[in-house]
Amino acid sequence: MAGGAARVGGVHVDVRPAGEDLRPGAPERTPRSESGARLWSASEVALLPDGATISLEPGAIATPLAREEARRRRIRIESGSGGSAGRRLRVAVGSDHGGFELKGKLLRVLGEAGHHAVDMGCNGPHAVDYPDFALAVARAVAEGRADFGIAIDGAGIGSAIAANKVPGVRAAMCPSPRLAANAREHNFANVLSLAGDLGELDAAEIVGAFLATPEGACRHERRVAKIADAEGRYTSRRRAVRRVLEREEG
Repeated sequence: MAGGAARVGGVHVDVRPAGEDLRPGAPERTPRSESGARLWSASEVALLPDGATISLEPGAIATPLAREEARRRRIRIESGSGGSAGRRLRVAVGSDHGGFELKGKLLRVLGEAGHHAVDMGCNGPHAVDYPDFALAVARAVAEGRADFGIAIDGAGIGSAIAANKVPGVRAAMCPSPRLAANAREHNFANVLSLAGDLGELDAAEIVGAFLATPEGACRHERRVAKIADAEGRYTSRRRAVRRVLEREEG
C-alpha cells in the first residue's frame, strides 16, 4: 500500500506499505496522477479500518472508486469532496460529431474560467460513434485523470448511458442549471452529459452550476451509497460470469 496520511477515531495514522524505506532521500512510492497530484485509489482505502478519516493534502485526488469504497466503509474523506469554487479543475470533455461544435466552445469557456480542460475527441464534424468518446471521458474520471467529465452528443442521452457503464462514474444528462446542481448535490454526479444543440450561454451556465455545486451530505450520501453497493454487486456478478465463460471457451 502506498504511503499516505489518515486518522482513525481522531488519531493521525501514517499509512505506508510494509518494509517501505523511510530514510531521507529514499525513493517515493506514493502514487501520483499524471499531473503529479497525490492519488488515493480504492485499493488503498480498502486497507483502512472502518470509520477512519483521510485528510487530503492540497491538490490530492481520491478516485471515484476510492470514494465509493469510503462511503461503503464509513470512511470520511476530508477536503476535495465539495464544490469547485476557487479551485482549478481538470475537466475531460468529449463529444461525437453532434456535439463537436459545442465541445470547442466549452473548451474555451473552461479555459477562460481557469480550469484545465482536456479534449478527448472527436476531432471533426464527420460521423463517429458517441460511446467511444463518452467512455473515454468516463475512464478519465474513474481513473483520477480528471476531476469531472463532460460528454456531448446530439441529445446527450446516449453519452450518459455509455458513461454510466464505467464503475465509479455517475453521469447525468442535465438540460438546465437547476438540474445540474441537483445532480451534483443529490446524486454526486461526476460526469455531465449535454445535448449538442444547446446554445453556448445556456451550456456554460449548466456547466458552471455543475462544477460549482458541492456534494450533499446525510440523506444524499446514504442514498448514493446504495447505488454504489448495487453497482459493486452487479459488477462482481458480471466478472464471475465472464470467468466461467472464459473457462468453458478454453
